[in-house]
Amino acid sequence: MTFASPFSLALVAITALAFLGLPIGHSMIAGSILYLLLAGQDMGAAAEQLLNGMYSNYIILSVPLFILAAEFMNIGSMTDRLMTFCNALVGRFRGGLAHVNILQSIIFAGMSGSAIADAAGTGRMMQMMMTRDGRYTSSYAAATTAVSSVIGPIIPPSIPMVLYALVSDASIGFLFLGGVVPGLLMALSQMAIVAVTSRRRNFPVEKPVPLRKLPRITWDAFPSLMMPVVLLGGIYSGVMTPTEAAAVAAAYALLISAGLYRSVGWRNFYNSLAISARTSISIGMLIAGSLVFNYVVTVENIPDSVRALLAGWELSPVGFLILVNVLLLVLGCVLEGTAILLIVVPVFIPTAQALGIDLVHFGVVAVVNIMIGLITPPYGLLLFIMASISGAPLRHIVRDIMPFLLAMVVALAILTFVPETVLWLPRLFGYQG
Repeated sequence: MTFASPFSLALVAITALAFLGLPIGHSMIAGSILYLLLAGQDMGAAAEQLLNGMYSNYIILSVPLFILAAEFMNIGSMTDRLMTFCNALVGRFRGGLAHVNILQSIIFAGMSGSAIADAAGTGRMMQMMMTRDGRYTSSYAAATTAVSSVIGPIIPPSIPMVLYALVSDASIGFLFLGGVVPGLLMALSQMAIVAVTSRRRNFPVEKPVPLRKLPRITWDAFPSLMMPVVLLGGIYSGVMTPTEAAAVAAAYALLISAGLYRSVGWRNFYNSLAISARTSISIGMLIAGSLVFNYVVTVENIPDSVRALLAGWELSPVGFLILVNVLLLVLGCVLEGTAILLIVVPVFIPTAQALGIDLVHFGVVAVVNIMIGLITPPYGLLLFIMASISGAPLRHIVRDIMPFLLAMVVALAILTFVPETVLWLPRLFGYQG
């Protein structure tokens, strides 16, 4: 491949258009069409790949439905009741609200599947709670919210895992199960950092909630806590596909918020539909662009070329995973996670299969990498979101996030070198991989 080859010029076009401000999905479509033009291929192949890919992949429909479910939770009082429940459990410890922040992300993870939805939804509320009366600095509250938000797409349901299933043909149900232990490990590493930091910086202890009130608080939050049970129970019992379960989750969230809690107005309902539509369109264009560009990558035989190159290096499975981890962590510093998942990760899948690496294990490790990239300087997306929400200087957020980042990289190493941390639960449910 030379600099003047059609593929090289297509890459230059995609990069240039992205730097000029065109969304990456549009840039990939434009660059792919340029490739087809220069290579003398049928220009209609771009439309064919886009339409066939979007039409034939029923699982893609779960993405907007999971987003809609999260929005219906935010407009109702489900999130408030979950916050109260989390505070009753862990708020009594030193640095209690930071622990609450992480715990609510574990629970909210079973409902939204999106780190950005978590940060923009409950994250905004946690930011206000933690900084009230100067109990925590705005930068530390923002850092805690950012790192806890990455738990959402690791514990099922997970939009990134849906996208990985799309490009790898791995079982989405077993991918969801594979994310449970890694998500809890990430949360445990974050809580350990909070415990150490709280003592060193003398963070406040919240007023304990009397134990006699705990049954009432739990009862108030019970319908919200049942949402992950309904969602995951439907998938693993075989009653629903993941897409159908996403639709049921959205309907359940609306039913509880509007019918039981009576906290949804028509304006809020309309706004949630509009926000979900805009977010879904944004992700949809990324998927569309990746489908067209992946066709170009396939025509150029890039995956086989990468596999041949790595075979020449004679990497072991562990060595290959270390290489992928390093590459994805570096790319996560400068690229958007969905683009990495849809463009870069598929290139490594044939090599992973050739080395005998389980695709569920590989997928979960890749998703965890990409989620860590969301909080990695200089361009981690969650850093900018929390800087906007909190008003804290970005450099202060980065300073407070570094201990969390180190702990999460250690957790990632455990997931990489001990595959059973990912595969234990799927195998318990009959996975043969």
